[in-house]
Amino acid sequence: MNVVHFITRLIIGGAQENTLLTVEDQHRDYGDKVTLITGPGLGPEGSLEERARRGGFDFRMLPELHRSIRPWQDWKAYRALNAMLQEIKPDIVHTHSSKAGILGRAAAAKLGIPAVHTIHGASFHYGQNPIAFELYRLAEKWAARRCAKFISVCDAMTDQYVAAGIAPHQNFVTIYSGMEVEPFLTPPRPRELVRQELGLHPNDVVIGMIGRLFPLKGQEFVIAAAPAVVAQHPNAKFLLVGDGILRNEFEKYIADLGLTGHFLFTGLVPPNHVPELIHSMDIVVHTSLWEGLARVLPQALIAGKPVISYDVDGAKEVIISGETGYLLPPRSVAELSDAINILAADPTLRENFGRTGRERFTEQFRHQTMTRRIRDVYAALLDPQKSSIAPD
Repeated sequence: MNVVHFITRLIIGGAQENTLLTVEDQHRDYGDKVTLITGPGLGPEGSLEERARRGGFDFRMLPELHRSIRPWQDWKAYRALNAMLQEIKPDIVHTHSSKAGILGRAAAAKLGIPAVHTIHGASFHYGQNPIAFELYRLAEKWAARRCAKFISVCDAMTDQYVAAGIAPHQNFVTIYSGMEVEPFLTPPRPRELVRQELGLHPNDVVIGMIGRLFPLKGQEFVIAAAPAVVAQHPNAKFLLVGDGILRNEFEKYIADLGLTGHFLFTGLVPPNHVPELIHSMDIVVHTSLWEGLARVLPQALIAGKPVISYDVDGAKEVIISGETGYLLPPRSVAELSDAINILAADPTLRENFGRTGRERFTEQFRHQTMTRRIRDVYAALLDPQKSSIAPD
């Protein structure tokens, strides 16, 4: 197959890792002619561009493409993408993320190329200005008419798009976002060594959260829950993995609570360090208010860790309360501290939840499974009579 993948930025993030793994698998395992086109990854989130440049496939930068809405710049990006597609002549254009999703599907439609769009997270979502919400919803509805198939990273994304009137249910297929599972099954470095390097003691109960320190990611709720946890478990330590614009604000909040000694910030870490950091934790929490299906949820379960998550979007598809962790109402603080305290007090319960999660989700989240199913979608569009996609 000859496939173009188009994504707005190649920062360190779930959508970007998903896309890059798909491209690498297609190039290496299937021998596809695959091109990855992206805009510059500006910002504090880190970049996967160097990894892409080493991948051996056609990797192209589109300097005109930026995340923010800039009509003249967007028009130039659209024209430049058109020119690239006319040169490459792909069988399929596969778009990812909001801006690239709109421009990419428009360009593919103009050239008569089938387009597939992956919904990693809804472009219209909780926390947006109402005007922006409606503009994005209308833009998605417009782009949907130029899209042959939607791939949702969880059933919740399909439900949201269908409810918003973007497209009918039969236009969607759920393919969970794949990853390298082996480092989560077996950490690259021993847990004890990683904890020692972080300054953690063997008897510390480590509550970890992985996510950018940005609005809607929810670290403030973990901080608010911490006093009630530390009151019951003085050996509790909170490990916040990631960086972003809210770090100084969070550090001041923690200091005002008198809990500086109970919190560790790793700053930005490369993706290959995430497995060993998860293995250094005893409990993983995820309190984002907006997410498709956060990759850290299956990552933690595959690593054998119990997870406490707010019940947003696709979280309920992997976090089964009382079996793999606890699902809580978004923004809840007392419930969060109570759930942490239950798990902090019971190592056996933590182990049982983690074992159940590992058994249920390891195979489902292998990136090879994801890529195979994505190629099945392509094949069904290019030759419907040979379709092997199971109906939803």
